[in-house]
Formats: sequence, C-alpha cells, structure tokens
Amino acid sequence: MKKIEVIRQIHKYGVVAVLRGNTVEEAVEAAEQAIAGGIKIIELTMTVPYALQAIEQLAKKYSSTTAEADKFAVIGAGTVLDPETARAAILSGAEFVVGPCLNPATATLCNRYRIPVMPGIMTVKEAQEALELGVDIVKLFPGNLYSPSIINSLKGPLPQLNIMPTGGVSLNNLEDWITAGAVAVGIGSDLTAEAAKTRNYGLVAEKAQQYMDAYHRAIAKRDL
Repeated sequence: MKKIEVIRQIHKYGVVAVLRGNTVEEAVEAAEQAIAGGIKIIELTMTVPYALQAIEQLAKKYSSTTAEADKFAVIGAGTVLDPETARAAILSGAEFVVGPCLNPATATLCNRYRIPVMPGIMTVKEAQEALELGVDIVKLFPGNLYSPSIINSLKGPLPQLNIMPTGGVSLNNLEDWITAGAVAVGIGSDLTAEAAKTRNYGLVAEKAQQYMDAYHRAIAKRDL
C-alpha cells in the first residue's frame, strides 16, 4: 500500500489499536480480535518478543493485496526506537512506523522507503521538528498528561499539524479528543487489559466494536 493510501486509511478509520503481548501468539490473537471488532489500523509494538514474526504473519494475512475487501487491515510497528528496528519492521511487512519520541534518523529512514512515520511528541518544538522531517502525523504521547484542549494549543502556531493522542484515551474521553481535532486516536491497554486478565480474547473484539461505535458517533457530532 502506498504511503498516501496508508495515511488516508488512518484518517478514515481513526482508531489505532496499540497491541502488546508476552508472546507472538498473544499479540496475533489480540490483533485478529481487534480486526474482527472493526479496528482496521493495528500497531504491533516491538516490545513483544519476536515481534517481527507477528508483524509478518499479520501483514501476510490482512494485506489489502491478499485479503478480501472487507477483511483487510493496515499493520504497523510501534515502540520503534531507531532506524535499524524501523527497517527490520518494514522488511517484515509493516506499513507504518510509530515511535515513543522523535528520532530524526528513524524519520529519515522511513521517508527513504516512503513509509509513514508517527513519532511521539510533547512540545511545540518537537512538533515543528517533526514537520521539518516530513512527518505526516505526530503521536501526542503520553496523552494522559494532557487534556484535549492541548490540540488547539498546538494547532495555534502549527495549524497544519495532524495529531494522534495515544495513552489515556478511553471510551469516556474519545469523543472529546476527536471533537478537539485529533486526526486519530491510539488505544492501548484499555482495549486488551480485561481480555489478557481473563484469557478471553473475544473481549477484545467486543471492546474494539465499542471503540469504533464511539468514534463514528464522535465524527458525526463533530461534523454537524
């Protein structure tokens, strides 16, 4: 999938599942359940042991070139700390790269391969540096340190900034983030915590559907 199309899909579907796990099997199961629940953008973090295997497995199954039209998903890599890891993830099938902070070398590498990169930022200075490096979407991280009003503050000097809050986004505040101007939201532990505790990964699909329903309601309210 071309870079511009990946970015378009992130804009369109708006909810990114940030998935961790203790094993490849756990991570893949969580991803498949999230996809079954309607989330189309999957971020598999590099903190998962043998994460590249999970990315490769998911990319092969859900790629838009191999999956049925209604069953595709965009698979990316998260918690990418350096360009070496980014390239390994891209070669394993990752279609976007997310980092906890802004790493210029990682952004350069991703631009070289025309892969969207979403680095974590906390300040206007970091946001401007990200734009200068060709970043299309910045990850506001950790989002739980801020209120949704931070988006308007960042967009004051940088109205062209596309912001995706991650960390602390929940069903209770998703609408607030979207109506404040977030281009997408990253959902982490709230999506999988109960499933991991009970070992019932079907709960991930249920929670994913709740998040997508909440997202669509928020978009409808924002666009009134």
